[in-house]
Amino acid sequence: MRNGVEICHRPVAGHVTSSPRPLTPLPPGSEKMAKVSELYDVTWEEMRDKMRKWREENSRNSEQIVEVGEELINEYASKLGDDIWIIYEQVMIAALDYGRDDLALFCLQELRRQFPGSHRVKRLTGMRFEAMERYDDAIQLYDRILQEDPTNTAARKRKIAIRKAQGKNVEAIRELNEYLEQFVGDQEAWHELAELYINEHDYAKAAFCLEELMMTNPHNHLYCQQYAEVKYTQGGLENLELSRKYFAQALKLNNRNMRALFGLYMSASHIASNPKASAKTKKDNMKYASWAASQINRAYQERVGHTEEGPQEDEEKTSIYKPRSISSEETNPADTLTSGF
Repeated sequence: MRNGVEICHRPVAGHVTSSPRPLTPLPPGSEKMAKVSELYDVTWEEMRDKMRKWREENSRNSEQIVEVGEELINEYASKLGDDIWIIYEQVMIAALDYGRDDLALFCLQELRRQFPGSHRVKRLTGMRFEAMERYDDAIQLYDRILQEDPTNTAARKRKIAIRKAQGKNVEAIRELNEYLEQFVGDQEAWHELAELYINEHDYAKAAFCLEELMMTNPHNHLYCQQYAEVKYTQGGLENLELSRKYFAQALKLNNRNMRALFGLYMSASHIASNPKASAKTKKDNMKYASWAASQINRAYQERVGHTEEGPQEDEEKTSIYKPRSISSEETNPADTLTSGF
């Protein structure tokens, strides 16, 4: 689930191998737009492959998907074979995101004709209800799907997305907790729950969710960074020290993570100025903060230099996220702070 929009990977449930029926005309005006194939001098095969790549990458570039997909549907449907059905689905979801309800309805009608009893197509109908803010109708439809198939995780997630869209975070949290009791291994759900708790300022529970994620994804620097941010927000010397440690771990896992580098600087600076910290702790954290500040300054100077020189071909040279290399004689605080991991 990505902000209420999902790009599906699998063929539509109930898949058959029949060819699509002849298309009815698309909404007036669509034929007046310049064709993608003519603008960029690409073949329909290249356009089809591009759509597949966007599906595989879960790209939320709805405008481009609508432009390319609409031309494929309108001009090359007979050549696409069975790929036409997944393209209908992909284009419909993008059209909802892009505000093209006319195109979304057209794609949905084609899928209904081909797969009249499919739960997947019914879920797409529910998503259209959501786009029209007919939330009650969408929930009723999802409930009917769940009555027929209680294990349909996509329908349950759509219901949670509706609660979020309505601003009912407490209900969304309750339903997401119920969902995780049955599907404890769903990492996206744990992360969504952490975000909801953060929005409700319940940082202790948000930290618990992120701890669950780090146990299953110990090398994900973004989870370490977010956990460190939650601990930093909670405050207090103990939480600040834990925050600094996880900012350092995130930086160790990805030395281009500038957010973690800033976090290391901020947490170390606060610990160094904390009256409850010992003299040695203050001294050590002043050193960590100084190191982080020098890395940030160097990244800024490199960025300014590259801006003046113009674009470079080598991405390694132009990245502003690559902290200064540590010489053999210099200790990287990230290694010291994460020695217990």
